[in-house]
Amino acid sequence: MSARAILGRLLGVIPTLLITWTFVFGAMRLVPGDPVLLMLQGTPISDSAMEAARAKLGVDRPLVVQYASFLANAAVGDFGDSFRSRQPVTKLIAAEFPKTLELALGGFLVGVVLGTVLGVMAGVRPNGWVDTLCMTTALVGLSLPSFWIGMILIQVFATQLGWVPVLGSGWDALILPSITVGLFLAGGLARLTRNSIIEVMGQDYIRTARAKGLTAVRVVAKHAMRNAMIPPLTLLGIQFALLIGGAVVTETVFARPGIGKLLVQAVLEKDFPVVQGIVVLTTGVYVLINVLIDIAYGIIDPRVQE
Repeated sequence: MSARAILGRLLGVIPTLLITWTFVFGAMRLVPGDPVLLMLQGTPISDSAMEAARAKLGVDRPLVVQYASFLANAAVGDFGDSFRSRQPVTKLIAAEFPKTLELALGGFLVGVVLGTVLGVMAGVRPNGWVDTLCMTTALVGLSLPSFWIGMILIQVFATQLGWVPVLGSGWDALILPSITVGLFLAGGLARLTRNSIIEVMGQDYIRTARAKGLTAVRVVAKHAMRNAMIPPLTLLGIQFALLIGGAVVTETVFARPGIGKLLVQAVLEKDFPVVQGIVVLTTGVYVLINVLIDIAYGIIDPRVQE
């Protein structure tokens, strides 16, 4: 993909970012409750002190001014200070983001490996017992709620068998949360990979490769997978971005810190800067990943250039 095409992709995401940031700005202002009162948690305060606190937080300014200030600061990565803790939002996010990223990467790895294996096995031998078993497993991963999967894994592998801990900061404490997060991704990826493999395996160049005497493993690995993985790439990019921004339930079940829990707490406390900072971060990651997917398209299939 040319530099001009990449620049065009980057410029094309500006409206998406603007709409998303505008939506979260407006939504937070519609949430009932005064951020100053929530911050004080019932502590008595005079009217003059209330007005001074509102002025200090900047919520007494007209919405248009607040909106313009938010956009200008967000463009340079400045989200101000948290209403609640009075710490810089970037510092709060920086402290929690590595923990969420760790969980997202673990779940992504589980999802990619399991989903690819299930999808390829089902696609190579469709409509048989292997296909049925693989797709049933994928459907289970898609259908069961993540909080239920997490509690079952905790009960079986942590409580009864004692193989892995529930809490902790080591890699062993990451196994169960990663499986919980990754099963949903694996289910969707397996179904999409299966359909792509079936479609690709019917192409003329696959029949030509088989006629040349290539082994089934080489036909699938070298010829089929290259083209079959183009559609799943989109799903992987979207899901990884969602894993970063949406691991709230898993972090809650396993009592793990992260930006998911930070976001929920900020919404409940109407902490505008923290919510806005997290949304800007997650949307930025989402956009970046999708641009990288477009570039990957051009690498995997040179026909995709513009």
